[in-house]
Amino acid sequence: MEMKWKKSSPELGKLLDSALLRFTCDKRPMFGSPVFWINRNMFAGVHEDNIFIRLSESDRTEIMKKFPDAKPFEPLKGRIMKEYIVVPKNLYEDTTAFNEWLKRAHAFAASLPAKPKKNRS
Repeated sequence: MEMKWKKSSPELGKLLDSALLRFTCDKRPMFGSPVFWINRNMFAGVHEDNIFIRLSESDRTEIMKKFPDAKPFEPLKGRIMKEYIVVPKNLYEDTTAFNEWLKRAHAFAASLPAKPKKNRS
């Protein structure tokens, strides 16, 4: 089965890049889209026309109550990434609120054990 991805939005990539300047993190592409990592744990990125973030269970519950357009991140139909939420446009257009949720995503990923480096031989 061939997976086809829609090219990610360059504007969303720039917006997320700019919002994460003050965070200690690494930026690496995944499927041609900008994705951000801490301790080799992914916590934010752009996929097609969406920004997604990784949140704790309580934060996922809260963001979905506060923002009805927030939804679980499903990069492939039927394949939900359980800790990730697609950020609705009205949230990332509110810089203060968006920064708060990015801060939570960063803190959550930073609290996870660092993933070991993969040996690529």
